[in-house]
Amino acid sequence: MKFIVSSTALFNHLQAISRVINSKNSLPILDCFLMELQDGTLSMTASDNETTLSTSIEVNEYNGDGRFAVSSKTLLEALKEISEQPLSFEINMSNLDIEILYQNGKYNLMGQNADEYPKAQNLGDNTVQVTIGADILMAGINRSIFATADDELRPVMNGIYFDITTEDITFVASDGHKLVRCKTFAARGDEKAAFILPKKPANLLKNLLTKEEGDVQVAFDDRNASFTLENYRMICRLIEGRYPNYNSVIPQNNPHKATIDRASFISALRRVSVFSSQSSSLIKLSLSENQMKISAQDMDFSTSAEETVICQYDGNPMSIGFKSPFLIDILNNIAAVNIVIELADPSRAGVVVPEEQEENEDLLMLLMPMMLND
Repeated sequence: MKFIVSSTALFNHLQAISRVINSKNSLPILDCFLMELQDGTLSMTASDNETTLSTSIEVNEYNGDGRFAVSSKTLLEALKEISEQPLSFEINMSNLDIEILYQNGKYNLMGQNADEYPKAQNLGDNTVQVTIGADILMAGINRSIFATADDELRPVMNGIYFDITTEDITFVASDGHKLVRCKTFAARGDEKAAFILPKKPANLLKNLLTKEEGDVQVAFDDRNASFTLENYRMICRLIEGRYPNYNSVIPQNNPHKATIDRASFISALRRVSVFSSQSSSLIKLSLSENQMKISAQDMDFSTSAEETVICQYDGNPMSIGFKSPFLIDILNNIAAVNIVIELADPSRAGVVVPEEQEENEDLLMLLMPMMLND
């Protein structure tokens, strides 16, 4: 079997799908790319047995069809140093000896039997299908993935929950301390449905979607989901289980509302949090008329800091404590110039929303408070 392919196109596609491969695999064949040539189209697949990522490119010239597996690390390292030029592959299908000819030389490497490569899961009869714009899907994942948990005891919290209705799609993530609810009205389903996408495939999608335009076809059943992009297709195992009722933890009546410039708020938090206790990272926000005092102290080292920032606030004076890295995380994942912090009392969760929501979007972030000592 022979084919000629562009070195840059091959490397870019292989590099994109290689992110799915684990550093240590239970099956040695999973260290490989699966390559399949059929009618002038070269399909490439990488997998970790839970998630399978595939892509294809058209070859320039070819002779014969066939499939083989080849070491991903060796091939990527070899292609990385080659400038844009045609590569000629010659594969002896009887002993899987691979010869790659390029401008000034050649590589020889051994392939492996493609039949050992695990097949991707097929979706069942009860498959639900949804179409989501690539930019909408990327925005939903980007805004929520930082809030997912790493909890072995509650695996449902370790992914992004897609809550699909006939009116909108909501992306939800929470680790028990912080929660993100990003609702988009620019995509909807034909029926009410939901699934939990694990963190690894969500990160893989995030990387792929930066180069994509148009729509993503999402199909899922009880156990697996497939995402079909223009140039890539991903099939992954879903997290099974029931996601908690996220709306019930969002406080509804928050009389204390402060509007503040996001960038100056983050800068002040970063400066003051240096002086917070290393064990708790507790930072105290004290609201009074049109100003917020941000303070932190570390009793063990007798250090403290406080800074006052201007905000729009006309409620009763109140103080609340938060873990500073969580609050900074939340503010970093909101794109608005000004944000609104909505509070009920020091023991209930604080809600952070952009002052102006983006078009067709309703974004809300929530952070559980910490007890203040005074």
